[in-house]
Amino acid sequence: MKKHNYSAGPCILPQEVFEKSAQAILNFNDSGLSLLEISHRSKDFVAVMDEARAIVLELLGLEGKGYQALFLAGGASLEFLMVPYNLMSEGGKAAYLDTGTWAAAAIKEAKLFGDTVVVASSKEQNYNHIPKGYTISADADYFHCTSNNTIFGTQMKEFPSVDMPLVCDMSSDIFSRELDFSKFDLIYAGAQKNMGPAGTTLIVVKEEILGKNGRIIPSMLDYAKHIKAESMYNTPPVFPVYASLLTLQWLKNLGGIAAIEKINNAKAALLYGEIDRNPLFKGAAAVEDRSNMNATFLLNDEAHAETFDTMWKAAGISGLPGHRSVGGYRASMYNALPLESVQVLVDVMKELEAKV
Repeated sequence: MKKHNYSAGPCILPQEVFEKSAQAILNFNDSGLSLLEISHRSKDFVAVMDEARAIVLELLGLEGKGYQALFLAGGASLEFLMVPYNLMSEGGKAAYLDTGTWAAAAIKEAKLFGDTVVVASSKEQNYNHIPKGYTISADADYFHCTSNNTIFGTQMKEFPSVDMPLVCDMSSDIFSRELDFSKFDLIYAGAQKNMGPAGTTLIVVKEEILGKNGRIIPSMLDYAKHIKAESMYNTPPVFPVYASLLTLQWLKNLGGIAAIEKINNAKAALLYGEIDRNPLFKGAAAVEDRSNMNATFLLNDEAHAETFDTMWKAAGISGLPGHRSVGGYRASMYNALPLESVQVLVDVMKELEAKV
């Protein structure tokens, strides 16, 4: 039976990415060598890295606008450290919006480097909404936000205009919707939420913001050094970069971000429509801040949980349980999840209503 994969990450990827990746592991580019054993300095892999970095800027509409794309290791969690190392001045200040677990983790790291101002937080309400109406200190070196909160199912629909570098962790909704990406000076995203397998992290940075904070930065944590080395300062995560390239090629061939946004909107409308219509369920996040990537919802009566769990598992659904911080259920609807899979879940929800 086909599995309908709602895992929050590592997540579903297009079938053609699995097939092409599998072939590359056996014989990459008819070289007689596996992708896993070729030199990262070989002509074949240098071409992969160059194309991966270029297609990122193309899809985001940032070609020729002073941005560089990097594929590094360490996960988005390492970027919690690298961002202040590269952007916060000695004795400086940074402004952060606290919207969830990963935003809080970024704040914790930034506090090691200087005055870290939390401009607003929804922690007291268990991060069930995105704070609004906050003020950002004009003397901050940068403002940091998290566009989508995987655990709690909230997503920023608007971003503030600021007179400082705007930094965004887009780990769980990168390439899922059209935005004016030129508003952002630095974007980072772990691949495993919407772009590829775990093991690499995408960084898109406007080069002009670097080298201005007066810090001595360790080489491996210095964006400028990685840019100069064309994302090969050290051996890159070869396989995750290649699989991410295949996923980005798939997205481009589909019609790019504009095309996938329409599909993502349809998936979200279908599932949230059923959550709101069905008297057995309720959404966990504020309606105006609901994420199109991660729908969090609860049963109104936990007595139905065993029956519902049995039903969705029998339908071939995987990865639906919610994070322990919220409970209930979390349907992660990343780019590669087809609309048909969402329909299967909605049908199970309707069947439960009819049964009880």
